[in-house]
Parts: sequence; C-alpha cells; structure tokens
Amino acid sequence: METVVLKNLSIGYATKGNSKIVAQGLNAAINSGELTCLLGCNGVGKSTLLRTLSAFQPALGGDVMLCTPQTSDTRPLTSFTDKELSRLIGIVLTEKPDVRNMTIEDLVGMGRSPYTGFWGTLTANDRQIVSEAISMVGIESLRGRMIHTLSDGERQKVMIAKALAQQTPIIYLDEPTAFLDYPSKVEMMQLLRRLAHQEQKTIFLSTHDVELALQLADCLWLMEPNQLSVGTPRQLADNGALSRFVERDGIVFERDSLTLRALPQ
Repeated sequence: METVVLKNLSIGYATKGNSKIVAQGLNAAINSGELTCLLGCNGVGKSTLLRTLSAFQPALGGDVMLCTPQTSDTRPLTSFTDKELSRLIGIVLTEKPDVRNMTIEDLVGMGRSPYTGFWGTLTANDRQIVSEAISMVGIESLRGRMIHTLSDGERQKVMIAKALAQQTPIIYLDEPTAFLDYPSKVEMMQLLRRLAHQEQKTIFLSTHDVELALQLADCLWLMEPNQLSVGTPRQLADNGALSRFVERDGIVFERDSLTLRALPQ
C-alpha cells in the first residue's frame, strides 16, 4: 500500500525574498512492507528530502501526502498536527544522542512520549511495548547499559528500538549504516528489511552503501540533478540509471549480478 506519496514536490530553502530550489518535480511513492533506500551523490538533496518528508522544513512546491493506516485516509503532510505526526512518523538520525546518565531501557521508553502525556509516566502497557521493541532489534542484553558506553552499532539499534516503541507506521532513517564496520552494516540493513516485511512498516532510508542497498532494498530512489529514478534494483540496472550513477574511471557496474567492481589503475 502506498503510504507516502510525492506529488510534483519541490524541495529546498526559503530565504529572504528568494528560494533556493534543490530538487523539483519529484513524483514517487513509498510503500508499506518494503525497505526503500535513497541513493545519490553528496549535495544532490537527500537530506533535504528527508527533512521535508519529516516536516522538519516546508516544501517549496507540490505536496507530500500521507495515508493513515487506521482510516486509510490520504491527507497532505501539512494538514497533520505535531501530535498526529508523532504517532505516524519515527525518525532515526545519524547524530549521537546527547545523553549520558540514561539506560538503554530509559531511552527506548522515550519513544512512548506521544502517548504518555505531559509527565511521561510509563504504564505497564508502555513498558511491555518498550520490552517488545528492545527484543525486536535483539538488544535484550544491553537493557541496563548506559547510553554512553555503547558502540556505534549498538547505539543505532537502540535508536531504532526507540522508533519502534513509538509505534509509528513510517520510519525514516538518515544514513543508519554510517560509521559502522561492514558486518554491522549488513546486520543493520537486514534488521530494517526484516522489520519492514514482518511488521509491515514503511521504512525509508538514505545511504551511501550502494552494494548493500542493491542486495537488500525492495525499492531504490536514485536522486540525480533534475531527475528521480524509482524502481527495484533490477529495474534501475536494466534502464541504465545505476550505471550512470556509479560508473567512473576504474569502477564498473555489473548489471547481471548487480555488483560493483573496482579495476586496478
């Protein structure tokens, strides 16, 4: 099911008496139950797009439409209140959380804040949801650890558990595999794919790990200047979009196997 739909979207920054358009005419949809990966060179607008989809900054034109699972109604992003969005969209950023004296369980519990009211007191049901989120990402052994003692990979899993505890149908992630070693990158992408498929989440992430995205993504969004290509890895390989994106002197894209090969110089 289409959960997020872009209709002739323009993104960028409004300045005094002027606007800087980063990308425009974007038309695409993100589906529930799929892992969708956003690819593109530095500076092409990936982070700007994520911020726009998250309602962190306004669109310069066009619309972002959201479908609410409870009612199957589709409404513009701008029509939702902050409280409504907090129950629809979970966001996992690359930046380290600026906390020290907090356990993993406490931080994951903060994902329940859209439901707990002003005082943030967790009920027995909230605590059960937190436990289930911790279990889903496989960090039960870290439950009592302090945040500042974690590795990058462990901390990313905690932030994903926090988003799961938020119980949103949509989760956006900004380069969740950045700064991780290769085994941890693979594990992270496998986890996100599994969550999308098993929990029917709409999971959309930006990444520079092209080879992992080719192997594990259900759908790719490839941002290029003045162009957005959307499709399965096989579709974008067959139409030449991936070759155009990755091939350089010394780098060959093997269309049949969806792999990259570096040539000795």
